[in-house]
Amino acid sequence: MAFEHRRRPIDNIIRLRRRRELSPTAEQVEPPRQRRRVFGTTSLLLSGFALLILAGGSLLTLPLAQHGSGFTPLETAFFTSVSAVTVTGLIVVETNTYWSTFGQAVIFVLMLVGGLGFMVVSTFILLLIGQRSTLQERLLTRALMRDTVGVNQMQGLRQLGRAVIGVVFLLYAAGAAVIFWQIHGIEGLGTPTSLWHSLFLSVSSFNNAGFNIVPEVPGGSSVARFVSNPALLLTMTVLTILGGLGWVLIVDVFRKRRIARFSLDTKLVLVTSILLWVLGAGVLYLAEFANSETMGGFSWVDKIVGAVFQSVSGRTAGFSLMDFGQVKDVTKTTFAGLMFIGGAAGSVAGGIKVATFAVLMAAVVSSLRGRAHAEAFGREIHQSQLHRALTVAVLGLALIVVSATVLTTLEPEIPFMDIIFDTVSAFGTTGASTGIIPGTGLAAKILFMVLMYVGRLGPVALALALATEEDVEVYRFAQESIKIG
Repeated sequence: MAFEHRRRPIDNIIRLRRRRELSPTAEQVEPPRQRRRVFGTTSLLLSGFALLILAGGSLLTLPLAQHGSGFTPLETAFFTSVSAVTVTGLIVVETNTYWSTFGQAVIFVLMLVGGLGFMVVSTFILLLIGQRSTLQERLLTRALMRDTVGVNQMQGLRQLGRAVIGVVFLLYAAGAAVIFWQIHGIEGLGTPTSLWHSLFLSVSSFNNAGFNIVPEVPGGSSVARFVSNPALLLTMTVLTILGGLGWVLIVDVFRKRRIARFSLDTKLVLVTSILLWVLGAGVLYLAEFANSETMGGFSWVDKIVGAVFQSVSGRTAGFSLMDFGQVKDVTKTTFAGLMFIGGAAGSVAGGIKVATFAVLMAAVVSSLRGRAHAEAFGREIHQSQLHRALTVAVLGLALIVVSATVLTTLEPEIPFMDIIFDTVSAFGTTGASTGIIPGTGLAAKILFMVLMYVGRLGPVALALALATEEDVEVYRFAQESIKIG
């Protein structure tokens, strides 16, 4: 019988791990060091405008810049420079009578570079914010970038910049041609002077700057002499509207052409802007209809056209057909609110921006309807955007309240309503004024300059700060109700 070898199973030795070996091991890993950027987007924006203001103010101090002799006072030169660069239009001296041709040319370049440069930079920043938002916002913004401005994922910015500048210069030229046709031949203006004034007024209208060098009768620099020229006023109105809406919205309307296909941002801005223009024109027409100091002497056609022009210009540009120091308090209050709102994001206009106001109103309406989230035109607005809109509005309002309080302390003889009006005008970079600024002291003028600078760049810088990547929530606090109302 053959011997069969019995195979024994292999002996396996199993060793249990000790307790200390089973305990988790914690290791500290240093995060990779990131090179700190000395000049970020916000720093470059703020410093760039500051250098432009410094250069413009230095040139305006030269004796060549004014009709008189000697150097221009620093407070006058730099106040004008800040107003021109921020395309505000507030003045301490008459632009037409005080500044020479050289000084007017400096103001022209400052408001051209300040307005057009801000439009281009703010358009880029809107695209940049789209890359630094939440995933949902980023997807929506990327589609908006592709469908409106033709840029996908921050590519093609150079082509976009050239397109913006090219189209804006065409609008400058078209506006100047129409204005030249209207003002050519008025007393004291030859053909070269009329061309210069037309170009200046066209750029000032589109950039919502409010500066005007066309001579008034008998003197001054307002557009009140054109109150019976509806063609000129409507031309300036159209230029102001286009400048106040911004490049992104204009291209979105041009490409899609159907209201149903517009983006939510375009719908909100257009509808809200139209409502604000109607509100401003209606209040102005009703309140100043019989006011002999403002519109009482106008014909009924001039009153209608003038109310529309003043409603559009008084919210963003600052051109005035009347003395806002003589209007009713209801008009001052209404236009102060309109100037606080301002124009669209990415435009040359200031204020907290129309979309910010529209988002807040959408939240209010949605809350009244019992909805848990802000909704508009069948779309839900992201909660983070509502928080940002509320932050911008509250900080802007707080800045105005604090500034008006300080100005009341510095200039106690000036009526408080006039201080509020001019404070909001400076913050909103509008330029409409009750005429109190030339008579204020140096401290008040410096505060107005700070308001113009912050009002122009503050909302953009704040938007950049709020658009940083949001941290992932590792925990949330327990919810608890509070009593409201």
